[in-house]
Amino acid sequence: MDPGIHFEHWREFFFFCLIFSVSSGEVRYVLPEEMLTGSVIGNIARDLGLQVRELGARRARVVADGTSRLCELDLSSGNLLISQRIDREELCAQGSVCTIQHQLLLEDPLQAFSLLLDIADINDNTPVFAAEEINLDLVESTVLGRRFPLESAHDPDLGTNSVSEYKLSPNDHFGLEMSTQINGNAYPELVLKKALDREAEAEHVMKINGIDRGSPARTGTASIRIRVLDANDNVPVFSQRVYRASVPENSVTGTLIVQLNATDSDDSLYGEVTYSFSHLTDKTRGVFHIDPLTGEVRVAGVIDYEEASTHELDVQAKDGGGQASHCKLIIDVIDVNDNKPVIEIKSASANILEDAKPGTMVALINIYDMDTANSGNVACSIPDNVPFQIESEVKNYYMLVTSDMLDREVQSVYNITVTATDSGTPPLESVKVLTIVINDVNDNPPTFTQHEYTANILENQPVGTFVLKVTAQDMDDASNAKLIYQISKETDLEVSSYLTINMETGELFTSRLFDYEKSVYFQIKVEARDSGDPQLTTTCTVNVFIKDQNDNTPVVLYPVQAFVAEDVVPLEAPRGYLVTKVVAVDADSGHNAWLSYRIIKETQPNLFMVGLHTGEIRTLRTFMEFDEPKQTVIIAVTDNGVEALSATATVSIAIGEGLPVLQDLFELVDESQDNDSLRLYLIIALFTVSFLLILLIIGVFYFKLCRRSYVYRSTAASLPVFPTYYPPSFTDFSHCGTLLKDDRYDPFLTTGSWRGDFRFGSNTDTDTLKKRSAAYQKNTLRRISADRSTLKVRAGPSHPCYVVT
Repeated sequence: MDPGIHFEHWREFFFFCLIFSVSSGEVRYVLPEEMLTGSVIGNIARDLGLQVRELGARRARVVADGTSRLCELDLSSGNLLISQRIDREELCAQGSVCTIQHQLLLEDPLQAFSLLLDIADINDNTPVFAAEEINLDLVESTVLGRRFPLESAHDPDLGTNSVSEYKLSPNDHFGLEMSTQINGNAYPELVLKKALDREAEAEHVMKINGIDRGSPARTGTASIRIRVLDANDNVPVFSQRVYRASVPENSVTGTLIVQLNATDSDDSLYGEVTYSFSHLTDKTRGVFHIDPLTGEVRVAGVIDYEEASTHELDVQAKDGGGQASHCKLIIDVIDVNDNKPVIEIKSASANILEDAKPGTMVALINIYDMDTANSGNVACSIPDNVPFQIESEVKNYYMLVTSDMLDREVQSVYNITVTATDSGTPPLESVKVLTIVINDVNDNPPTFTQHEYTANILENQPVGTFVLKVTAQDMDDASNAKLIYQISKETDLEVSSYLTINMETGELFTSRLFDYEKSVYFQIKVEARDSGDPQLTTTCTVNVFIKDQNDNTPVVLYPVQAFVAEDVVPLEAPRGYLVTKVVAVDADSGHNAWLSYRIIKETQPNLFMVGLHTGEIRTLRTFMEFDEPKQTVIIAVTDNGVEALSATATVSIAIGEGLPVLQDLFELVDESQDNDSLRLYLIIALFTVSFLLILLIIGVFYFKLCRRSYVYRSTAASLPVFPTYYPPSFTDFSHCGTLLKDDRYDPFLTTGSWRGDFRFGSNTDTDTLKKRSAAYQKNTLRRISADRSTLKVRAGPSHPCYVVT
């Protein structure tokens, strides 16, 4: 229909029909068909109580249920506009009610409103007869009052807009009367008012008009041509005026629906009846077929309940003489469950944060079924083993919401299988997979692979030497898992300057030279920080132990090399007599501080011997008269480092007469037993090793549990006292000369004699040992070496010192 036709007549109707009603989640508009594209249906923002700016902000849009969208939303004004031509007859055929459902969707938060458009009929169709010319053959003997049913004019409009009356052009023989079908529809019948006379007039031509009551009224016209035949006294008669049958939809072609039966009492040609459909609509044409001889009605095409649930057919039975009668055939289509539910995702958030609260809507799903009754009832479900659930507040609309807390680290992607199942027999189902990606939030702090790291590094390594690598992991993703390493601010500023760290790899390098004699151990805290918002951190502890290198030369404390002093030995001294003792120290630790002594030069050979580890100089034989009264012995003091360092000590010895021989200063050696002593030495060595092993085990427990005090070794008070030429700050600790845990060694003075070692001071404890570091000793030793001429013999002070006994 031309949109401009009769528009003025519809203006008033338009404003009265654009009424609406609002209920919970639903708004209804009534509008006429054939409105111009772009016409305003109503202001949906005002009708729903929404702000116009809210529509754009929440991405409002109109969607349709499986049909084309007839209207659209103007976001700038909130008006609902016609988007395409609306033809009620095309959308709803001849249904008494034509309601089209759309939905208005808003996001953030997601809301759905049902839009119901009631399409009102207008008189936009002209009545149309099935044939432009109706041909009837009547015998001249037809009795007066005989009625001849005519095909109704077809008008898709409804109510007053459909055909309401018929008019016949003026003539002398026929009149027009209306008859009513069982369904209430009226159809015209031609009534013979005056007897026919073939000889007077063999053919009658008239016009019939079908008129509706629309405004303005529309008229359809057809011609009626009647031929007057010789007498055919009987017309075919159907056994029923109305036949009713049913057939399931989707029945195969050729399925028998019903068999019609009409009889004619005439003989021969006038008694032969043929069947045909009088008028077929577009939706019926090609669907059914009638056998012209038997009257069997069969399926000829696709029967779809959703297209039409009932078909009304006009059937004509005509004899050989042209006489015809009509009946009505009503075929009810039985619905079967032949349509699967339709699943449409109207709105979906493909990504959701893992900290979303339970009840957060993820997707809006529209599910409908084209079937009816139970076959059209649909149930929606998802698997039970997912943290989501289905909720429904609007018919056919389902919300997929979270039912539990999400954790991306447990599962980052969910493929939710949405299953829609109808209630038909057998039930049909549709499946759609909805992929939901869980976006990461920074909810996991970094975790170090070790809570505490231990590194050992030699002193004097160049700056930039690799120490160790700390490694942390973060279960989060992307920037939330990108880690940055740094030395924690909890670490002392001076200690933190010892190392540098690669911020990306966690590798630690030295930033200065280490000196074992100054520091043997330090601890730093390393922090791993992610790049999330907010940032999360964790720390680990790095213990760094500095290992000793043999970088200090032994220092001879006695005899003081700056003074020329002689040790006097009696002429009568026997073999093994203790002449003197060389005392040396090494600022290194452990093996690097184990000192050994040997004679490298002497005035007379084979006169004196030196203890390999004690430094004691003893006689190898008794003195003879021809021995030189002045003897000089040069002793080499060597440490036990990989690259050994050494120093020399010059000892001057004077052989004096008349001096008493001290019995405590010589050893009795039986030369006769020299050959038998080897076996004894082996036994002693085995015993010594076993004893040291036991002593080591005891020492470990001692240092673990009883480090609050030190055991002092007693010495024989009867031994002579050697002069001490070393600073009072040196104290010898017997435990320092052994290997300690983690290869950490404290500097010590190598001492010993066949009777005893140095006497330890009474105030010595662990803190004193730490305070008197090897570095300080080393610096003191160097200062002593440079200023030997200023050394003086000092008595033991109150603080820890060496006293030789």
